Amino acid sequence: MTDHDHNETDIKKLANQVALVTGGGRGLGRVYAQALAMAGIAVAVVARSTQQVEETVTQIRASGGQAVAIAADVSDQQAVTQVIVAIEEQFGPVDLLINNAGIASPLGPLWESDPEEWWRSMEINVRSVLLCSRAVLPSMIARRRGRIINVASGVRPIPYMSAYNISKMSLIRLTEILAAEVQAFGIHVFALGPGFVRTAMTEYLVESTCGQKWLPWGIKRFEEGRDVPSDHSVQLLMHMASGEIDALSGRYIEITDDVAQLIQQVETIKQEQLYTLRLHKLNYG
Repeated sequence: MTDHDHNETDIKKLANQVALVTGGGRGLGRVYAQALAMAGIAVAVVARSTQQVEETVTQIRASGGQAVAIAADVSDQQAVTQVIVAIEEQFGPVDLLINNAGIASPLGPLWESDPEEWWRSMEINVRSVLLCSRAVLPSMIARRRGRIINVASGVRPIPYMSAYNISKMSLIRLTEILAAEVQAFGIHVFALGPGFVRTAMTEYLVESTCGQKWLPWGIKRFEEGRDVPSDHSVQLLMHMASGEIDALSGRYIEITDDVAQLIQQVETIKQEQLYTLRLHKLNYG
């Protein structure tokens, strides 16, 4: 199958669906929203900044896509409830949820971190996923269809990024559990690892005073051109959104993974519980 054929198939599968993209005002969220809209999906772009979500939607509409801008804090339960009502009034029930909202601060040793700022990272990176997933699932369950994609990372421990690392890694476990809970209803859940993409967030990591102090490897990556192009994770997102890899529901898949190989090896992946969080222990014989 050529890329062109693959894209055509994806577009047919995705047309007329409704997507909610959190953190859609900039960075990867904006790129994901644009890609989904170009595939014929009606996209609700949600983030805290009114200006940023409106910019994303203006760009989508200029390219002939369908989108609505909603400014809201997705870590706030009442706000999320209102977001879902607004989307259903405008487009209908959500078929595809992209949990992308996230912040990377605070940086530095745990004992020097402001506990309020540290916990705020958990609120935005984890609570938002709980609230948005919980809000869209009843309708998905009733219709026996739907997909949730959690933008995650954190399999490898990164010193001085504990709040981000822990919050994003917890989404991998949440993906596993939620996928098992909704499997009977024809709903699929994925964790997507986009890699180190140049966005406002990663630029903050490398350019801020604390980022330069605690994460010197970040600026080195940029200087050496080792940041990941955003289109790599867009391609992975489309594989997940189109249903092409539904058999891998519950797994954490990164942009470095070969999707064609994964599809061929599904049974092995399931038997050996690959692409999941597991603790390796000594075999005592």
